[in-house]
Order: sequence, then structure tokens, then C-alpha cells
Amino acid sequence: MRREHRKKIIRLFETAALMVVAIDLAFYFLVVRPQRAKALQAEDSYHQESQRLQLQKSNVARLEKVQAALPAAHDKLKDYLKDHVPSRDRAFSDALHLVSVLTQKSGVQLDNLSYKLNSEKGEPFDQLGLDVSVEGPFANLLNFAHSLETTDDLILVRNFSFSAGQGSTVNLRLGGVLYLTP
Repeated sequence: MRREHRKKIIRLFETAALMVVAIDLAFYFLVVRPQRAKALQAEDSYHQESQRLQLQKSNVARLEKVQAALPAAHDKLKDYLKDHVPSRDRAFSDALHLVSVLTQKSGVQLDNLSYKLNSEKGEPFDQLGLDVSVEGPFANLLNFAHSLETTDDLILVRNFSFSAGQGSTVNLRLGGVLYLTP
């Protein structure tokens, strides 16, 4: 009987050990493994949020630097516009000087020169409309028009017309735009 009793006890322990292993496996697959996956997912999410937060902090720091520099940039822009953008009087004077030099080089007589300042918003340069009337021989008028178009200043000839002048001369009326560069 002792032997049988021992076999029953051993079987009981074996059954209990197998049940403990089965419970342990069930606990691992039903509880531990899903919790570990959730923990890894939460850790990954935390790292992603942490990186996103660092990126946003660096963006905020960069924007704060830009915002701090804006008043200085605004003052520099005002100084630039004040010191480098030509005044209207200077623009008119430069246009008169240009037309006078070109009329002398071409050998034509300046009859009339009128201006119209046009500074539209959104344009990169201010525009000075020119209306020039000159008189002289036809070849000289062509030289004058060509010199005006090919000058270093940015001039766009919009229209021109010829008419008979006094004697053997011809009148040229030329309309264009002089772009004022800062």
C-alpha cells in the first residue's frame, strides 16, 4: 500500500505541476503578452510624442528669434527706403538729364517733356511715365529713339508717332515708362 499511495501522490503532484504549467501558459498568453504589447506601444507613442514636442519647441524657439528680429528688420527697411529709394524730385531730374543728353547726342531739338509718376502697389519698381516731343531730321529722330530704348536705364517705349515739322524736319512724339530702380 505504501507503493500505491506513493504513486497516487506522485500522480497528484504531476497533475498539479501540469496544471500549474497550463495556468502559467494561459496567464502568459492571455495577460502578460498583451500587456507587454500595450506597454511597448505606449513607450513607442511616448517617444514619438516626445520627438514631436522637441520639434515644436525648436520651431517655437526659431519663431521667437524671428519675431525678436522683426523690429530691427522693419527699422532697416525704413532706413533703406529712406536712403536708397530715389525721391520724386531726383527721379524727375534724372529723367530730364537722360533725355537732354540723348537729344544732344542725337542732334534733335527737345520740344516738350512731361512726367507722370505711377507707383502701383505690388510692382517691384516705381514707374515714371514719360511723354517726349522732339524735332529734327528723320535719321536723327531714329537715333534718338534707338538711344532711348538701349540706354542703361530701364525704359519701355509704349508708343511713338511722327508728324511733319517746319521745313525739312519731322516731329516725334514718344510715350514710354522709365522704371525707377532703388
